[in-house]
Amino acid sequence: MKTQVYFVLCGFLLPIASTARLDPYNVDRHQISVSGISSGACMATQFHVVHSRDIMGVGMIAGAPYMCAEGSAITATSMCTKTPNYVSVSALQAITSSAAFVFNIDSTSHMKNDKVWIFSGTQDSVVNPGAGAKIRDYYSHYVTSGSIKTVFDVPAEHSMPTAAYGGQCDKLNSANYLNKCHYNAAFEMLNFIYGGHLRNPTTAKGSLIQFDQSDFFYFAPPITYSMDNKGYVYIPSGCQNKQTACKLHIAFHGCEMGQSRIGDAYVRHAGYNEVGEANNIIILYPQAVSTLTNPHSCWDWWGYTGYTYATSSGFQITAVYRMMDRVIR
Repeated sequence: MKTQVYFVLCGFLLPIASTARLDPYNVDRHQISVSGISSGACMATQFHVVHSRDIMGVGMIAGAPYMCAEGSAITATSMCTKTPNYVSVSALQAITSSAAFVFNIDSTSHMKNDKVWIFSGTQDSVVNPGAGAKIRDYYSHYVTSGSIKTVFDVPAEHSMPTAAYGGQCDKLNSANYLNKCHYNAAFEMLNFIYGGHLRNPTTAKGSLIQFDQSDFFYFAPPITYSMDNKGYVYIPSGCQNKQTACKLHIAFHGCEMGQSRIGDAYVRHAGYNEVGEANNIIILYPQAVSTLTNPHSCWDWWGYTGYTYATSSGFQITAVYRMMDRVIR
């Protein structure tokens, strides 16, 4: 089902967009994972901790621990990203316990058997590589030994590391933050999360579909919460008949990496689709946009949408959960 939007020019109705409705597929509810880069990594951590009952694995590239900012943009852009050695992991774990106690997040016991993959590039000038160690220390309190994998030795700048697409690996590529590092982060991450036996990436012959995100906001348009009207989902060819039980992965872009800023570069070239095609993993790409309170189109990991931003009541988390729920029905 598609929604056609029109505007009037000299008395004529002209189409300006055609956006599909996000459809349900045959998804194994026990095989749902999340990941992200930069603010998207922080959002992936939040989504995982909040909904750990539903999420079995998380991957983070240049991120920070859950609730690191504690509702402060200043803390987010200073201590969390620049001087992570000052981050108190025990304090963040205490905040997590309190949130679970009042049911703002799922019980932390659900994280016990989850897989956690953490990447920090050695040349990252935006997020201090030491933040990766803080994420590791945070999760070590919740998941079993051997369920955390860290990659701290790739000479990558602040970027999504790819096998063969983008800018120079050790240089800041502000055009789209995709760098050719001869390292396929999407594959390495998903392979670890899903047990280490994934098939190698192949040509993405499935469908990359643009869908209507406004479907998942009931009382205000998406931009009210710094989210786009448009989102993307990649449906592998093996999942299109809706008979095969497929996995689902939610990939959060970083600041200034949404479609309103770089078009479909991230959703086409980050490497996820090829892995998804080879292994029947549907890839959901929610999209954020810039607003006055969020000029760089980052995901909310410091509270610009309200104090519940990192809970099950958070506006962005709720919208993405609704998207996930639609796909798996």
